[in-house]
Amino acid sequence: MPYTSESCRTTFRRIAQRQYSEWPAYNSTLLYDRTSLAGLESDIRTVSETWFDHDSHDSIEEFVCALPLAYFRFSAHDQYAGSTRYQMATLFRVFVLQECHGWEHETALVGYLRNRPELRDKLGFETIPYQSTLWRSWHERFTPDLRETVETAARTILIKAQNAGVETPREPARKLRYHGNESGESDPNDQTTLEQAEKITGHVSRIVFPAFSLERGEGCEIHENAYWDLQTYLGLRERLAANEGARSFIYESTRDRTPLGHAHREHIRDLSIEQVRAMYRQA
Repeated sequence: MPYTSESCRTTFRRIAQRQYSEWPAYNSTLLYDRTSLAGLESDIRTVSETWFDHDSHDSIEEFVCALPLAYFRFSAHDQYAGSTRYQMATLFRVFVLQECHGWEHETALVGYLRNRPELRDKLGFETIPYQSTLWRSWHERFTPDLRETVETAARTILIKAQNAGVETPREPARKLRYHGNESGESDPNDQTTLEQAEKITGHVSRIVFPAFSLERGEGCEIHENAYWDLQTYLGLRERLAANEGARSFIYESTRDRTPLGHAHREHIRDLSIEQVRAMYRQA
């Protein structure tokens, strides 16, 4: 069943009434602006979760066509400087569609669009796009980070649709692939795990840390984020006490000053369960 203006209004009204999420995400925190890929991924996650809960929304293709992208500034991720035939938003949609189907090459995508003129029109194509144009757009025009966002968006859409009982063109990967490891090995060693965790926590910290506070007041010599860095460091390692962890953290951290173990423990213990829950929700 195709979506309607009424079903769209209902969906976005529900999103607006959600207590712990904002849409669009770019104005919800200083960390997100209209060029933020993390913000775009957050928006796709928020919208898709509510979209597929509506009885009229039972098509992944319809969602890809309807996904609001007008606010996002793709120009920051466009490696072409001159005039181009297709808008970045149009290409983003069609590559998300390709990823949702799991097609590795543009040949299958072009063939699919050739037989679906209505879908082409909804995506923003007046004619059938050339396979070579799509290939260059993906490999040369899109930045590596934007390509990764396409993959993340498709995976999110597939999972949210499947969770809502909507038919999906393929089974979504429920576990993230380790980039750089194409051998098919499913069990990375401890060092690989820590390296991947470092990348993830580096990104998450920019979102989470501003929402957390120790309420220490002004003029403290050690930055508050150093405490959250140490807490993350301890959490990623088994059987590492605060004092021992704080000593080893000195050598692994890039900060000039880091907390001592007893000071860290004291500050964390002062937080009530209610405070921690509230900060988690805000993050």
